Amino acid sequence: MTQISMIVNGDKVTDDVADQLLLVEFLRNNLGLTGTHVGCDTSQCGACVVHVDGQLVKSCAMFAVEAADAQVATIEGQAAPDGTLNAIQQAFQTHHGLQCGFCTPGMVMAAAALLHEVPKPTESQIRTYLEGNFCRCTGYQNIVKAVFAASGQDVNLIAGQ
Repeated sequence: MTQISMIVNGDKVTDDVADQLLLVEFLRNNLGLTGTHVGCDTSQCGACVVHVDGQLVKSCAMFAVEAADAQVATIEGQAAPDGTLNAIQQAFQTHHGLQCGFCTPGMVMAAAALLHEVPKPTESQIRTYLEGNFCRCTGYQNIVKAVFAASGQDVNLIAGQ
């Protein structure tokens, strides 16, 4: 067991963990942050995406001890403390960028990373950035539209609209 500390969604947490405990398991089981989903356990689907020190990370492919002393952001930390959705979450709701919702936390976290890097992305940049996140329900069009809208751009400029 190793004692680790990190900042998760602005709160310092300290816990004793097994060296092989995955970050996604730590977040879900130790901290009760179940918004980060486990879809494949092989780093393929993107349902487990979080930010570690500002970098997009598939938390099923990182040990919790590797995130020691890091700043970790999960989907639970995206909304305001009163529950008000952030611009990306609101855009996903407004533009129906979800159906079953399983992939949505990972999509929102990936979109946040993209918009941090590229504040006004093109449709092509959005599609490329989200390639590591799978959705089996939506066909991606409304997800792309939601990210485009969250960037403050006119969704009518997207092809096929």
